[in-house]
Amino acid sequence: MFRSRRAGLVRRLWRQRCAAAGPEDSPGALKPAAHALFKKLKDEELELLVQVVESRGAWESGCVWAPRGELRGAKQVLPPQVLLCRLYRWPDLRQPHELKHLCYCAGGQGGCGDAAALCCNPHHFSRLAAPETPPPPYSKASCGPSWPDEPQHPSTQFMEFSYNSGDWHDTSLSWSTIKDGYWCKLAYWEHRTRVGHLYAVHEASVNIFCELPRGSGFCLGQLPAAHRSRAVRRARGKIGQGLLLSREPGGVWAYNRSEHPIFVSSPTLGPPGARELTVLKVLPGYSAKVFDYERAGGVGSRWFPGEGPCDPHSVRISFAKGWGPCYSRQFITSCPCWLEVLLNRPR
Repeated sequence: MFRSRRAGLVRRLWRQRCAAAGPEDSPGALKPAAHALFKKLKDEELELLVQVVESRGAWESGCVWAPRGELRGAKQVLPPQVLLCRLYRWPDLRQPHELKHLCYCAGGQGGCGDAAALCCNPHHFSRLAAPETPPPPYSKASCGPSWPDEPQHPSTQFMEFSYNSGDWHDTSLSWSTIKDGYWCKLAYWEHRTRVGHLYAVHEASVNIFCELPRGSGFCLGQLPAAHRSRAVRRARGKIGQGLLLSREPGGVWAYNRSEHPIFVSSPTLGPPGARELTVLKVLPGYSAKVFDYERAGGVGSRWFPGEGPCDPHSVRISFAKGWGPCYSRQFITSCPCWLEVLLNRPR
């Protein structure tokens, strides 16, 4: 590549940098390390990095391979992936352990085949919703006194419930109706009304979104509804690129791709023996392990007043709106737009 062409790409990259979190984190302090990294990238890697940062990760892109090794800035030494994530996504990022490879990143699976190279694509990473961080006041949503565990029918694998005229009805899928090949099914709800059909997920990951350039998966924007309230229309307008749901070793992860928080609950999010439902806020750009297969074995089905029965092998995700004792919405059925993930039990 001509030198002027590379110089033009570097200038475009530098224009896309984030605002600094503080004076000590200014992009200028990282400029020597950034330019040192840009020089090490091959021509095709530099072009790909420009496309990634200018699109802000709007679609899944390939890995940007860089030589391993730390890069020296004005006051600190940083690994390449931390340097680029600070420049283009999170200026307050400090350590590599705060990051998680997304499921489609070959660098997280040793896919390069070269131990001397690593992926530094800033949109191949998410930040971890750290469990040790003190939760916000609404993080643990008490759903009232817990009822005794309901006996689960031996023919039931998925527990799906519809609400009609004030009564809950079990519309579960029996073992005899389940076909092999998918690891979960998705149900989209608006308040207490399910919209559309169940969406079966066969691949290891799935995008759930309203607007995702070049995206594929479960498009909520295509689901029709006869009468949508103003609150539902506003909430749907905040879904945007939505989330990435992936089945990974040991559990299920959710990555928030949207520009607004998502709120998640599952029977395995809370501490062992908890008698209340835990709701976790996942900020944009963050990931959380929303279901743990190992812990699921000791969790029985429950009935939460106001919410109905809770399948021990399910995850509930509300877009943009939280629920719990610190909100006017006490139950997820009061949230305008939410998703139910019905998990197929691993055999």
